Amino acid sequence: MSERKTIAIIGAGIVGVSTAIWLQRDGHNVILIDKAGPGEGASHGNGGVLASCSIIPVTVPGLLKKAPGMLFNPTQPLFLKWGYLPKLLPWLLRYMKHANASDVERIAAALTPIVGDSLNDHRALAAGTGAEKWIIPSDYLFLYESRKHFEGDALGWDIRRKQGFTWEELEGQAFHDYDPVFSKDIGFAAKLGDHGHITDPGRYVKDLAAHVQASGGQFIRAAVDDVVRENGKVTGIRAGGETIACDTAIVTAGVWSGPLAQKLGVSVPLESERGYHLELVEPSAMPKSPVMVASGKFVATPMDGRIRLAGIVEFGGLDAPPSRGPFELMRKNARAAFPGVTWKDEVEWMGHRPAPADSIPVIGEVPGINGAYMGFGHHHIGLTGGPKTGRLLAQMIAGRTPNTDIGVYAPSRYTT
Repeated sequence: MSERKTIAIIGAGIVGVSTAIWLQRDGHNVILIDKAGPGEGASHGNGGVLASCSIIPVTVPGLLKKAPGMLFNPTQPLFLKWGYLPKLLPWLLRYMKHANASDVERIAAALTPIVGDSLNDHRALAAGTGAEKWIIPSDYLFLYESRKHFEGDALGWDIRRKQGFTWEELEGQAFHDYDPVFSKDIGFAAKLGDHGHITDPGRYVKDLAAHVQASGGQFIRAAVDDVVRENGKVTGIRAGGETIACDTAIVTAGVWSGPLAQKLGVSVPLESERGYHLELVEPSAMPKSPVMVASGKFVATPMDGRIRLAGIVEFGGLDAPPSRGPFELMRKNARAAFPGVTWKDEVEWMGHRPAPADSIPVIGEVPGINGAYMGFGHHHIGLTGGPKTGRLLAQMIAGRTPNTDIGVYAPSRYTT
């Protein structure tokens, strides 16, 4: 490394905290800045799965035809705050343009280097930090009613195969021998090895952030208004009415990155993919591994003393309160998926996942500004892809060439 820099990281979710750790390992001074605190947003409320195989975007072929029916059916995992539709429409039109097979294949190829080795990326990130205890290697299963139901997702599975993923198919009794907690109505599972899950995502990110501070990093709780530049070079960031000096600034603020990106000349079509989770506290039985229940498009993850159900896509912006429908749907789906399980309490959560219209994260240097970088826009795979994103940013800042084609993530694709 040529020089020790002071680097301000705006946003202390999994991407920002991962970036801080990799930069510290390169010898830099880091300042983490977040208006809420480390691991408070989507990094707290996600499904907890290190879902390496989750490379298929929401925008699959046929979505345009199916979406209206899904929106009017309370048993489907797609919700919309109708009053938000006029504001959503320009983004939605750009988003839906990608609902075709060639774009799905292109997006999956872009996501695989970011998420495809997530378990090992997390282990490398957390080594020696005190956060290792939250990482559990595991299988990850996609559950279907039948083989025919599984074959309806052939496009996604073919693309996964092309990207090097392999799986074991468990049918009927073979699946119930693997995990008897599930309903007999689930007759088929695709079981992927080499995955993992985090048993308390919020505490995991907080432990990583504590390591950053213990290693000499600074944490400031503040909202960042702007990145200060002189002669085309970053000299500081403005937060809470003060200017904090730095050589480099990185925007990793998830869905709140849009306005800052705009000030840096990068106009990302970014929306909140509002995510929900329902926790079943002290359940009478746990699933053996995290699963994606295909019929309800929800994930059930065994966590510390609870099962977390997550999933559901809702569009409704950043300001509207949570809807009741998604919680009710997850509760109903859980009772159908594992009918014998009881629980003592429930915890509900809603948060915001950053969704760029092309489903590909924005990672890299801001064109025309020396020392400005971005790392956001991971939709519902931010936990999975956070460590690799942080490592890529650290490599770029050090002037090392990553062994991944980073051009596909470049902020330059959205320069105004």
